[in-house]
Amino acid sequence: MKVLVTGVKGQLGFDVVNELKKRGHQAVGVDIEEMDITDEQSVSTVLHQEKPEVVVHCAAWTAVDAAEDEENIPKVMQVNAQGTENIAKVCKELDAKMIYISTDYVFDGQGDTPWKPDDERAPLNVYGESKYRGEVAVQKYLEEYYIVRIAWVFGYNGKNFVKTMLNLGKTHDALTVVSDQIGTPTYTYDLARLLVDMAEKEKYGIYHATNEGGFISWYDFTVEIMKQASAYDEIYGKVKVSPVGSEMYPAKAKRPANSRMDKSKLVKNGFEPLPTWQNALERYLQQIME
Repeated sequence: MKVLVTGVKGQLGFDVVNELKKRGHQAVGVDIEEMDITDEQSVSTVLHQEKPEVVVHCAAWTAVDAAEDEENIPKVMQVNAQGTENIAKVCKELDAKMIYISTDYVFDGQGDTPWKPDDERAPLNVYGESKYRGEVAVQKYLEEYYIVRIAWVFGYNGKNFVKTMLNLGKTHDALTVVSDQIGTPTYTYDLARLLVDMAEKEKYGIYHATNEGGFISWYDFTVEIMKQASAYDEIYGKVKVSPVGSEMYPAKAKRPANSRMDKSKLVKNGFEPLPTWQNALERYLQQIME
């Protein structure tokens, strides 16, 4: 099977290409140098040239706070909404499956009930709105698609919360982390396996995919990061982590308090759930610290 992966330099695209190759599929990884997703002609040329059977669309504008800056809003929409539409149109022409990576930010983040895939979408910031418009574009042009919403992503390639906390733990003996935003992390290595499973099957639709292991706050996540990292460097075991409210860290973009995701549809349709986030963190730390 020939699969084209956008955003190959990012955390997820990098892992998806590796997973595809591991399974003997033909993986074509592209980034902005090879295919500018905001340029309709560039997308059409590359996709018609490669003729993939599946496109896994990982490329996105993910700088959530910068997305709120007035001068950036058109760029964010161009990348996340128009770029996705450009790909969806050509997938239709080629009769190719499309797997679009979306986010919990398409919801309003209220309440404490886990979001179901078909719940009403009501984004609370520019980034969420742009990803929502990307979802609409995929649904408008295609029938053979997967929309996979993820949250709290960490992976080997690129920046993420785990790396940030590890760096802070080296230089601070005390950290304060928000405890009123609840969700579950997603390890790109585990997610990549699921996405390739999806590419190999035809159980189309909207899915939620984060690691298992229960719902936690960023504070809970940090406590576990320091605990597990102390096996590699005792300095982390000495870091005091304290919970605080989100108001202590005002940000340009409003963050969802509720990022709980209902993932029961995965099992219902025969997909294997991701391992627990605790196990994922353990394997990730092994990967980056040994």
